[in-house]
Amino acid sequence: MEKNESLNTSGKPIRCRAAVCRKSGEPLVIEEVIVAIPKAHEVRIRIICTSLCHSDITFWKLQDPPAFFPRILGHEAIGVVESTGECVEEVTEGDIVIPCFMADCGECADCKSKKSNLCSKLPFKVSPWMHRDETSRFTDLKGETLYHFLYVSSFSEYTVVDIAHVVKIDPAVPPNRACLFSCGISTGVGAAWRTANVEAGSTVAIIGLGAIGLAVAEGARLCGASRIIGVDVNPEKFEIGKKFGITDFVNSASCKENSLSEVINELTGGGADYCFECVGLASLVHEAFACCRKGWGKAIVLGVAKPGTQLTLSSHDVLHNGKTLAGSLFGGLKPKSDIPILVKRYMDKELQLDKFVTHEVHFEDINKAFDLLIEGKCLRCVIWMNK
Repeated sequence: MEKNESLNTSGKPIRCRAAVCRKSGEPLVIEEVIVAIPKAHEVRIRIICTSLCHSDITFWKLQDPPAFFPRILGHEAIGVVESTGECVEEVTEGDIVIPCFMADCGECADCKSKKSNLCSKLPFKVSPWMHRDETSRFTDLKGETLYHFLYVSSFSEYTVVDIAHVVKIDPAVPPNRACLFSCGISTGVGAAWRTANVEAGSTVAIIGLGAIGLAVAEGARLCGASRIIGVDVNPEKFEIGKKFGITDFVNSASCKENSLSEVINELTGGGADYCFECVGLASLVHEAFACCRKGWGKAIVLGVAKPGTQLTLSSHDVLHNGKTLAGSLFGGLKPKSDIPILVKRYMDKELQLDKFVTHEVHFEDINKAFDLLIEGKCLRCVIWMNK
C-alpha cells in the first residue's frame, strides 16, 4: 500500500467498485458503492485478491432468508489494512491481513479454551450485518443498503471487518495463495488435524472430493494417515486426489447393489477410522456414520446442507457401536493462532496449497469464476481486484 493512500482515505467514506448480487441466481453486477468509515473494533481493508467458495454459490442461489439482496458476497480473501476504528490494537495501517468468517475474540470462555473454536461473544450466524451492531457499512450510489456476507464481503475493492475476524499474516506469502486460508482449505485441513485428530497409520474415508474434501485429504496426509479413500461421482477426481494423498477411490455412482457404507466397510475390513462428509447431504452423513469402524470410528460433518435439513440416526446404532459424530465449523481452527501455523507450514513447503488454485481471473470476470465452479471445472479460482 502506498503510504499516502491511507492518508487520503482514512476517516472518510470510500467510493469503490464491488460485485453486487442484486437478485438470486443472476450474474453479479460490478458497480460503484460507498464503504463507510470503520467504527470501534473494526478494520477497513483494501482487498488484494479473493477466491470463490461453494458457500458463495449456495447463498447466491438461495431465494429466501438467510438470503438477503442486494448483497456483497465473498469470504475468502487477503488484503491490506487501510484504516482502523477505535479500540483496534492488533493491526495497523499497511498490515497484510486475512479476514475470516469465524470470530476469535480471545476473551470468552470458548476462545480461551483449547476445546472449542466457537466464539460465544460473537457467535457465528449467517447474518447480513456487521457482527456487533447489526448494521451495514455498504450503500450503493442511491443510498440503498447493501447487505454483508459472513462478516467479510470480499467481492468489493474495500470492505469493513470486525477485528475479531481479522488475522495478521506474514506479508511474504503470495496473496493468490494466502486468500485460500480464509475458509475452504483451512476448513478441510483443520477438520483432519484439529477436529478428528487423525492418527498416523489410520484409515480415512472422504465423501465428496471438491476443494474441501481434497483439503481433508491433504490434512490427513500431513497427519500421517496410511490409507485415504476418496468417494465421488466423478472418476476424474481420483487422479486429482492422488496429488493430495488419496490412495483409493470409490465411484459412489456405481454402488448399485450395495450401499456406499457397505462398500467402504468391505474395503476397509470393518470401516474407516475416520470418515468426512464434505457434500452437505443428510443421506451422506448417514453413510459416513455407517462406514466408520465400531468402537472408535469418527464421522465428521463439513458439508453445508440446506437450511432446515434434519438427520435421523438409529439410537440402537448410536448406543451399541460406540462411534462419534461431530460437526466441524472452520475445521475446528482458532483463526488467530491456527491460520499462522498453516501459513508457516505452507511456506516451509509442507502444506500443498498451490495445487488447489486451478484458475485466476480479473475482477471484471468474476462471473466467469462462478461458471467455472458451477461446472466443476475448477477447485479454487482466485479473483484479482487490480492486476
